[in-house]
Amino acid sequence: MKAGIVGATGYGGIELLRLLTNHPQVKTITLYSSSQAGEKFEDIYPQFHGGESYVLQDLVPEKMKEDLDVIFLATPSGVSSKLTPQLQGGHAKVIDLSGDLRLKEPTSYEQWYKKEAAPDDTLENAIYGLPEWNQERIQEADIIANPGCYPTATLLGLGPVVKEGLVKPDSVVIDAKSGVSGAGKNPNPITHFAHAQENFQIYKVNQHQHIPEIEQQLSIWDDQIEPVTFSTHLVPMTRGIMATIYLQLKEEVSEEDLRQKFKSYYESQPFVRVRESGGFPCTKDVYGSNFCDIGLTIDARTKRVTIVSVIDNLMKGAASQAVQNMNLVFRYDEKTGLAPLPVYP
Repeated sequence: MKAGIVGATGYGGIELLRLLTNHPQVKTITLYSSSQAGEKFEDIYPQFHGGESYVLQDLVPEKMKEDLDVIFLATPSGVSSKLTPQLQGGHAKVIDLSGDLRLKEPTSYEQWYKKEAAPDDTLENAIYGLPEWNQERIQEADIIANPGCYPTATLLGLGPVVKEGLVKPDSVVIDAKSGVSGAGKNPNPITHFAHAQENFQIYKVNQHQHIPEIEQQLSIWDDQIEPVTFSTHLVPMTRGIMATIYLQLKEEVSEEDLRQKFKSYYESQPFVRVRESGGFPCTKDVYGSNFCDIGLTIDARTKRVTIVSVIDNLMKGAASQAVQNMNLVFRYDEKTGLAPLPVYP
């Protein structure tokens, strides 16, 4: 296969290159950058010295969509909404890692992202790439909207209970934390070392652009679900997301029965691991991997369910999930090219 990465110099692009370099079905990789074309990739990232040498290329959509088999768009919001229509209808499959194609309502995208939405035809053809819940549609897709990092952790944690219609519609509260790499490569005041180190900060209160993405999928599973409370926090670490989810059930269910529902849903999914009673994951448990680890409990006093879901935001929250989607589209084994175990410590 011939793969292309647009936005290769960002954190998501770096991880994609690392994964695709080790993918047995990928023959060539072409890296594209609108701002650094002509530069050698290893001059920007010296850790790639000694391997294959890559020179960043200019974007030529008409040529790319016919010469390549798959194109990954690891671009900031507002780029792929304009680029994907130019790549649409060619030979190449398109996997977009930005948020531009995830929301089906253009007005919702424009409200939350403050940018112009992609054309209706592009949005209609973009399939939401949450592999554990949308595998059949992903396999037939030409365009895949790779889920956001927070939504991936949150939706994998909520899927089994919401899909069953067990959740009180107005009870979902999501308390999420992320490492600073989730903000991307370009620095900003809250990710500046002097600010982020030894600090813990809430941000985008009631304004995070992943809120409508989460609510859109929850409403597909259960159209009675009401808007959720979703809060995000910045943790002074490089990688990792923990979503701690609180909800109440419509009827009484034992903790063991609830755990069995999760295990039943995910027993055939190689990258979701459900903890036994009393076990809760931490972000180091999935560091550098495509795993999502989930723990849960029911408070006997309040009858409230607590679900803890962790991922690596650059992997399952971005690059490795994109490769997992590529594997599904081209009918490879889902685990192909994805490291089997996390990095520790």
